[in-house]
Amino acid sequence: MAKKRIHELIKPYVITNGSKFRLKDCDPGDTGGFKPEKEVAEAALAQGVSMLRKLQEKLYAQNNWGVLLIFQALDAAGKGGAVEHVMSGVDPAGVEVYALKAPSPEDRDHDFMWRSFKRLPERGRIGIFDRSYYEEVLIVRVHPEILQGSQIPKTLVTKRVWKERFEDIRAFERYFARQGYVVRKFFLHISQKEQLKRLRKRLDEPEKNWKFNLGDLKERARWNDYMAAYEDLIRNTATPEAPWVVVPGNKKWFARIVVAATIIDALEKLDLQFPTLDGNKRRELEEGRRQLEQAIGGQDGKDKAGEKKSSKKADKADKMAEPDSTRKHGKK
Repeated sequence: MAKKRIHELIKPYVITNGSKFRLKDCDPGDTGGFKPEKEVAEAALAQGVSMLRKLQEKLYAQNNWGVLLIFQALDAAGKGGAVEHVMSGVDPAGVEVYALKAPSPEDRDHDFMWRSFKRLPERGRIGIFDRSYYEEVLIVRVHPEILQGSQIPKTLVTKRVWKERFEDIRAFERYFARQGYVVRKFFLHISQKEQLKRLRKRLDEPEKNWKFNLGDLKERARWNDYMAAYEDLIRNTATPEAPWVVVPGNKKWFARIVVAATIIDALEKLDLQFPTLDGNKRRELEEGRRQLEQAIGGQDGKDKAGEKKSSKKADKADKMAEPDSTRKHGKK
């Protein structure tokens, strides 16, 4: 995929200013004009994975920039599959994946972003959050009893609490961007009908049974509440330095193409380069080349001597194997 094509592909889905954002304007079944043939989708994704591999190698080698990718979605939206397929070709040493689970007692003894803070990626690496601190303005908002039962002083839990959390998140992401980190946030948007279809598969297909959780159906009943919460958080936390990408998720193959294209587009803008070598490094390389060539030359000499010695032994063995009359009298 050409750079221009990549940028044009993701442009409709990238939200940098959420003031006018409406989730109802986003079609989860959109495929961006891509043909739905499996071969076309696989070829596009393979090309994207190849481009991403080369960019990630430069990111890791340069060790200046870092990347944080946040994935949020309702159950069965395909977060794990998107990460698995898009990152399939990159060096695992340069990627850190963190899946946010229910908070532990230690987590609850800290601020709501603490457990995400300690998992932030190092420079040169891509950090992936499968759910994140945004759960604190999603599930906690849909279930306010969680907040009421927390250890936060009650005087601080006011009607402004969600607005204040949005402010804190924007401030953190702005700070992180100013420190040399690229932040991209993905909301994998699927329809109710598609979610129902995927949840049903978890019941009907034995290899997917382990994914089923009765609690998913309970949360599904709060669909409208979650949609309202997602719309509000995107409206309040989509910024130029940390945009949201509302990914049409009904077609998994297209969702993965959009995710890959978004990451490629972000990395391309960094103009990543392999580190340039200073004089000391160049001298070190030359010395290394000299020593290696010397070692190779020495090994070649040993190999030739070994071959000559082996040849003499073989000749002697051949003579010993000749009939007695031949060894005694020779051949005429």
